[in-house]
Amino acid sequence: MQGRDVLVHAGPGAGKTLGALLSFQAMQQRGILSHFLVFCHRNSILHQWHQASAQLGLNLQTWEPCSEKTEFLKQADGWAVTYQGAGLQLESLMMELKDWAGDDLLTIADEAHHLGMNPDEPEGPAWGRTFLALSSGSKIRLGLTGTPFRADNLAFCAARRVRVESEGVLVEQISPDLCVEPRELIKAGDVRPLEFRFQDGWVEHSRPGHPDRDVSPLSAEQRESWRARNLRRAIRISDSSSIALQLLLRARRQLEKVRSQHPDAAGLVIARDIEHACGITQLLQEEGDHVELVHSQDRDSSARLAAFQTGKADWLVSIDMCAEGFDAPRLRVVAYLTTVVTRSRFLQGITRAVRISTARASLEPVPRHPSYVFAPADPLLMGHARSWSMTEPYMIKVNEATKEEEETTNRWQGPSLPLEAINDGAGAVIRLRTPDLPSFLQR
Repeated sequence: MQGRDVLVHAGPGAGKTLGALLSFQAMQQRGILSHFLVFCHRNSILHQWHQASAQLGLNLQTWEPCSEKTEFLKQADGWAVTYQGAGLQLESLMMELKDWAGDDLLTIADEAHHLGMNPDEPEGPAWGRTFLALSSGSKIRLGLTGTPFRADNLAFCAARRVRVESEGVLVEQISPDLCVEPRELIKAGDVRPLEFRFQDGWVEHSRPGHPDRDVSPLSAEQRESWRARNLRRAIRISDSSSIALQLLLRARRQLEKVRSQHPDAAGLVIARDIEHACGITQLLQEEGDHVELVHSQDRDSSARLAAFQTGKADWLVSIDMCAEGFDAPRLRVVAYLTTVVTRSRFLQGITRAVRISTARASLEPVPRHPSYVFAPADPLLMGHARSWSMTEPYMIKVNEATKEEEETTNRWQGPSLPLEAINDGAGAVIRLRTPDLPSFLQR
């Protein structure tokens, strides 16, 4: 088993953390493994690993360089460290890991898709190189991920690569050793189904200095540059007829309905940037809501997130802090108001609302009561929503013909002069219940 890579793909709420720790504990009791080393991408996620370890009676300690507790750390079952922290203290950590070199070590990569590898760039993604250096002596490398793909099509560590034939061409893809799809978790009652409300509208464009106008529908626009421009306009908080404002008002009303059955339910708004998030926060506060604003430049962000998980705030407004690993079962409504349209970021954002607490699980039937996602009716986002509960193969490399075809398709096909979006107006709401869910969820 020396050096074996094992990849587990399972959505939020599947129990990846607890499952990994139980597996280690079982192998430790059988004498197969002695210690484990877990890597996370954020300090807030380290805290969740500590909580889960404590529940099982495992001694997990946060590794610190040149610590006065060195001997105490060596007595632990495992160490936890962030990818960033490991990279900054690589030599120190490698030196201290030598004490475990004779033992059987399990190395765990939480959200392993962050560990990109590019053989053509030796000085490429740093987190991947750090993980490879520190896990080279491990008996098993275990990768955990809820979104086993990357926007840049790079391979990643702790994942098995296989060659498959696609349209007569050999390509490489990531092959999880265990895959639990969200639709399986929904069917079992482990997580909530999602219902989508896409706010449609029309965006008016104009050439600077010209009186002519062109109206472009948000949901039907296929020209890439126009689609992107429409979305940028649609997320702006402006007058009462704007797409974003109507979307937020509908999200607030939905949260009020949910609270009739789930009193401490809350909502999440994913904003574009800090200025945008502040504007949304002010708007919600003017409506009388208690709002927590969290972003990466906030020194108290971790404390605010922790307070929200068990607190009474109505809304959490964030930019990039509430994605992978953030566990808040009280989240029942998500308003997606950012221009990021990659499948991974969209799924990471909306699936914050699928978790269900033990207390609520005892009160609700199976299937669980749904959570709700509100977003502008961008064609790409609606496409992601239709397939959110299914796993799609992650191709590491695509053939050149396909790549060339995609580049041709994505070229801007609008007029020769750029247009400026000057106005938008909210239209109908497109309701979408994921069609690929089990039939009994369609009733």
